[in-house]
Amino acid sequence: MAELKKNFSLRKKADKEKDTQGAEKTWWVQIRLFPIWLRILIVIALVALAAVLGAMVGFGVIGDGKPADALKWETWQHIFDIMSGK
Repeated sequence: MAELKKNFSLRKKADKEKDTQGAEKTWWVQIRLFPIWLRILIVIALVALAAVLGAMVGFGVIGDGKPADALKWETWQHIFDIMSGK
């Protein structure tokens, strides 16, 4: 452990000496493969897809209905009517 600390401090000292000698620093520029706005859109699309697939599995497999019926407006209107007490 002491040897590791010694090597680290020597490396740190050597880096400081390079900086003081006027050596050029290398700057790394990270180029993103996908821009942030595209990442956000992909996440939103994946969340929507997961919600649709979850509704289809829940309605079709767990609820003994047809999975395609989970995408119909009449099904959701019936659910909203039950929730509101109509």
